[in-house]
Amino acid sequence: MPFAFPEGLAPEVYPLAWLVGTWSGSGVIDHPAVGKKPFTQELVFDHDGGPYLRFESTLRVADDPVAPEDQAGAAATGGEAPGDGAPGGSHGTSAHPDAATPPAGTVWSTETGYWRISTDRPEGLEEDRHPLEVIVADAAGRMTLYVGAAGNGRIDLASDAIARTSTSSEVRASKRLYGLVEGRLLWVEELAAFGEPLRSYASGELDRR
Repeated sequence: MPFAFPEGLAPEVYPLAWLVGTWSGSGVIDHPAVGKKPFTQELVFDHDGGPYLRFESTLRVADDPVAPEDQAGAAATGGEAPGDGAPGGSHGTSAHPDAATPPAGTVWSTETGYWRISTDRPEGLEEDRHPLEVIVADAAGRMTLYVGAAGNGRIDLASDAIARTSTSSEVRASKRLYGLVEGRLLWVEELAAFGEPLRSYASGELDRR
């Protein structure tokens, strides 16, 4: 089936057109400070005709007892500990107004942001790739500016600046990779946090809904 550009999409973000839509699937968080936690994810890219894409991501982990050290991990990585201000109630499970039943699981992290193709082209960037700027805000009180490149169904991002509130745990650096593989959106994230150097934190595999 030939690809069709989303209606009304600004030409400036044509290199990101393949992202537009709602993606859902699963993955795993795996880090020494947090443990191993399978999750489900809903990821939405949409637009309003402006020269950017809007981004929203929600990760939910299975409802089970959360140890104190895991609560600290959730706060540090953009999540909310159950019963501590998580969206949707005391256990972080929020009703989905467009679904017959609410999504299962406790909200671990929520992010919103904007993706833009930059007009500033770094020296040495391949001709078939486009410079990218991404701003991501999370519910744990952190905002990250990523810079990177998009092209050929692959997106590479690295944190350029991280701002956080006084109550947010420290994350010193982050890298993300997104790829379109046989129609699926695959991603991995690395974090420098919890006293650890930059290392693998989470990965997911999503299908377009």
